[in-house]
Amino acid sequence: MVLNYIWVAFFIIAFIVGLIKLIFFGDTEVFRTMVIDGTFTSSKKGFEVALGLTGAMTLWMGLMKVGEQAGAINFLSRIIGPFFRKLFPQIPKDHPALGQIILNFSANMLGLGNAATPLGLKAMQSMQELNTDKETASNSQIMFLVLNTAGFTLIPLSIMAIRAQQKAVDPTDVFVPILICSYCATLAGIVTVSIWQKIFDRILLLWITIATAIMAGIVYFFYTCPPEEKSLISSTSGYIILFSIVVSFIGAGVYKKINVFSTFIEGAKEGFTTVIRIIPYLVAMLVGIGVFRACGAMDYLINGLTNLIAATGVNTDFTPSLPVALMKPLSGSGAEGLAIESMLTNGVDSFAGRLSSIMYASADTTFYIVALYFGSVGIKKTRYAVTGGLIADLAGVIAAIFVAYLFFYN
Repeated sequence: MVLNYIWVAFFIIAFIVGLIKLIFFGDTEVFRTMVIDGTFTSSKKGFEVALGLTGAMTLWMGLMKVGEQAGAINFLSRIIGPFFRKLFPQIPKDHPALGQIILNFSANMLGLGNAATPLGLKAMQSMQELNTDKETASNSQIMFLVLNTAGFTLIPLSIMAIRAQQKAVDPTDVFVPILICSYCATLAGIVTVSIWQKIFDRILLLWITIATAIMAGIVYFFYTCPPEEKSLISSTSGYIILFSIVVSFIGAGVYKKINVFSTFIEGAKEGFTTVIRIIPYLVAMLVGIGVFRACGAMDYLINGLTNLIAATGVNTDFTPSLPVALMKPLSGSGAEGLAIESMLTNGVDSFAGRLSSIMYASADTTFYIVALYFGSVGIKKTRYAVTGGLIADLAGVIAAIFVAYLFFYN
């Protein structure tokens, strides 16, 4: 429903701005530009972008399927299980909800959204069985939802595939920045909800301190690196990590004696189906955004934000990416469209193009996740779940800006 309002608003605002420019400024080209560039050209770009994703998505969905069948999700679950038991103290130790939550988070970390969502819905249903007030979100349900909106991921598959399709010199040079920023979003969400629920203890604090120290060490390392080496190290480490994951999945599949090739083909089919499914959404969003930009409204929005921020004396080179940050909590498809549009307009390897990529992948879509998970069990009173999710989103955006300046600003 939110996406519907946003999409309609693009066209209504564009029409109003076009009329104003025609009547008051005599701009006879504005509607021609909106029709040619905003609709025809943008729809063509949307189809081409989606089509270009087919190879990468097919490949990686196949590899992810191998990892899933080889037990990658269960392996991660064993590692993070003790930490999650501290985050969900209201759930009995042997209750199936806890295992489903851990599996959901592990699947999300690996970028296995096709596996994560069913697990998440099952986890929400299991927590609802423990919930004494069926219309009000429980503490466990709120923590679970905020973790999902924070969207911590080890493999930002979608945005790397898009960057590769847009012919980025190093599609994975945003790998480490996204890892840092999605961690910051997740940390902000966990700390916010933990304080609200008064579940902080020494063990939980120790886990958070160790993970944060590792991330701080990575940031400090890149902070002290010569500028010309930062992008090289980031992209090289991304390549090494990604290929190590690929080899690990295949090796684990051989060890578990599964048919690796057949499993890959099964997952690859899902990747192709995913691309076909997103074509209408991507075309629709790029046309809406294209019309919004063609009439001049996008420039007015960015210039307004730029002038407002410039008044504080802060560098404003990040402002072209802010529409992605504003859209992300409302619509994942909208944010993806804006990120692609930013790459097309500013260049995929520009500062704004890279920052848009990082912002898009640094958190998930708060309102969609609230509607999906709480709606599935009839929760009407969300308490502070939305607030916690938005705080996580904001932390991801702020971290993205700082990290982008650290890695890519010359």
